[in-house]
Amino acid sequence: MTRSPLFLAALASSAVPGLDPVSVEGVPGRPGDLFEIAYVQDSQDRRWVVKCPATQAAGAMLDDIAPLSGLLGRRLDVAMPMVRGFAQVPEGRAAVYLRVPGRPLDFAGLQPGGLAAEVGRTLAHIHNVEHLLFEEAGRPTYDAEAHRRRQLSELDRAAATGHVPTGLLTRWEHALEDVSLWRFAPSAVHGTFTGANVLASFDDEDDSSTGRVRGVLAWEESRIGDPADDFAQLARVAPPETLDAVLEAYAQSRVERPDVHLVRRARLAAEMAPLRPLLHALASGRLEVVERTAERLRALDTRVEAYDRRHARDDAERSERTRAA
Repeated sequence: MTRSPLFLAALASSAVPGLDPVSVEGVPGRPGDLFEIAYVQDSQDRRWVVKCPATQAAGAMLDDIAPLSGLLGRRLDVAMPMVRGFAQVPEGRAAVYLRVPGRPLDFAGLQPGGLAAEVGRTLAHIHNVEHLLFEEAGRPTYDAEAHRRRQLSELDRAAATGHVPTGLLTRWEHALEDVSLWRFAPSAVHGTFTGANVLASFDDEDDSSTGRVRGVLAWEESRIGDPADDFAQLARVAPPETLDAVLEAYAQSRVERPDVHLVRRARLAAEMAPLRPLLHALASGRLEVVERTAERLRALDTRVEAYDRRHARDDAERSERTRAA
C-alpha cells in the first residue's frame, strides 16, 4: 500500500465523529488498483472500511457515486456500502462506511444450486431498479446504440496504443459492427459484478448450498446500460451448469425477458475488459501496469479460437431456451 494502514485508520477517525480506532488491517493491493482499502475496528466494536482513491480519477468516481447509496440503499434486498463520512486527501476524498457482512464469492468455484440461483436473483433485482433512480443519482445512461458506439470508441483508442494484437482488434470490430447482437433493453447495471464484490454468508460453512447473498460492493461503475456487462466474469469463469442456473433464476426474476444474445455480449465484455485499465494506466504513466495488461491481451489472443469452439454449442442452446421461454 502507498499509504500505511495507520494513516488510513486516522482518515477514518477524522471522517466519522466518534470513530475511535483500536485496530486496523490493510488490504493488500496490486499495481494499478484505483483504491487503497483498510478495515478498522473501533472502541465500540464496530467494523469500518476506509476506501481511499489512488488517483484523481478514482477520487472523482467516489464523489460521483455518493448520491446513489442514499437513493438505492433502502430499496435493495441486499446491503451496499453506505458512506458515513469523508476525509480529504490529495487525490480527492476517502470514503468511510460500515463493513458489509459476508465473504466474497469465487465464481469459478460456484456450484449450481441455491447460491447460484441467489446470484441470479440478486442480479435481476439490480437490473429491475427503475431507471429514474439511477438518473436522479447522476449515473451515466447509454441506450443500446450509444453503448455499442462507446465500445467502438474505446476499441479505437486502445488500438492506437499499439498494445492490442491485430487478431483481437479484428475479432472485436466484427462483433461490434454486427448490429443484431446489440438489440437489448437497457437496464440498471452494477458495472463490476465480480465474485470479489459479491458477499455471501453460510448457515453451514462446509455446505455452499446453505449460502445466501448478503451484499454487493463497488458501485463506482454503475450506470444505465447493457445488462450483459454484469455477466462478464460469470460467463468467463463459472462452470457451464452454474451459468445456466444463474441465468434461469435471473430470467425468472427479471421484469423484462433477457435478450437471446446476452451471454455472447457478456463473453465479449469479458474479453474486452483489459482495455479500460490499459487506457487508464497509459494516461497515468503506470508503465508496469501497461506491460502487464498488454501481456494479458497477447495471451488472450492465443486462446480465443479454442475458447470459441468450446462455448459455441452451449451459447446456441441457451439462445434457443431463451427464445422458447
